[in-house]
Amino acid sequence: MKRILTGLLFAGGIMSTSAQAADEQVNIYSFRQPFLIKPILEQFTTETGIKTKVVFAKKGLIQRLKREGELSPADVVLTSNFSKLLQLKDEDLTQAYRVTPEIKSQIAPQFRDSDQHWLALTKRVRNVYSSKARAGDLSAMRYEDLAKPAFKGKICTRSGKHPYNLGLVASMIAHHGEAETESWLRGVKANLARKPQGNDRAQVKAIKEGLCDVSLGNSYYLGKMLKDKKQIAWANAVNLNFPNQADRGSHINVSGAVIAKHAPHKDAAQKLIDFLEGDKAQALYAELNMEYPVNPNVAPSKLVKSWGEYKADGLPLEKVAEYRPKALKLVDKVGFDL
Repeated sequence: MKRILTGLLFAGGIMSTSAQAADEQVNIYSFRQPFLIKPILEQFTTETGIKTKVVFAKKGLIQRLKREGELSPADVVLTSNFSKLLQLKDEDLTQAYRVTPEIKSQIAPQFRDSDQHWLALTKRVRNVYSSKARAGDLSAMRYEDLAKPAFKGKICTRSGKHPYNLGLVASMIAHHGEAETESWLRGVKANLARKPQGNDRAQVKAIKEGLCDVSLGNSYYLGKMLKDKKQIAWANAVNLNFPNQADRGSHINVSGAVIAKHAPHKDAAQKLIDFLEGDKAQALYAELNMEYPVNPNVAPSKLVKSWGEYKADGLPLEKVAEYRPKALKLVDKVGFDL
């Protein structure tokens, strides 16, 4: 009888554990579009048995987290840029993740929060796109050159207040100080061919149409345009340049992830973070999104690799974050978008 009871209890325990594993889930609030991350999350579920549920929105997720408070179902938040990572931490909507040996070896400290509240998933270079027909060879150019008279009336860009451009301005302050960066911003503004508008791809379209000769834009947009029948002509009209290769290197922006402050499934959230930084997920990011893996063990996609090697600015993201408020003030001060 004792053996039978023990056997029944043991079997019940196995059934209970199996049911628990089958019910395990991680809830994701994502600023990244579902089709970009769906294959990665499907692979995560295949390997771990943990289901994923995604709420996607381009805007409003941070406000939603604040409204939900302790009752929020969110476990992980995926962002499409660095500024959202900063905002989530600054508004006390995150908690520390566990720094595993894998994360330590795979993700450089410059791409992780020193308090372990955010970490990067992919890298984007802030490139200079240039007209093949009119701009000549700009492979040796620096961001600083954009303020020179040679570019008078030749530059297109999106708003100076966009996170991608604010990050670049913040990095300029870190390297050159506020006064020199203000002078540079005024020079770039004086060289604009039109009022800042549109997104990064709209600037490349403007180059194709002859409205300007150069623009600022993230690297992965070239890959997206090359795979779009309507936009491939824009992509074929430009060269992709990596600025400051002879000195500090090109400015880097990132997408990233945090564990939500009130995550109801923290263990599952940590497993997802670990997976996203691993080789398989990083390879999928590289192939699907044409972004640079943050994990140095993973190579870029064949298409991205064809754009050539580049030197990245080694400035830690936390240092860039430190100067973002000053960057915003300078953009306003010079009336960059007016």
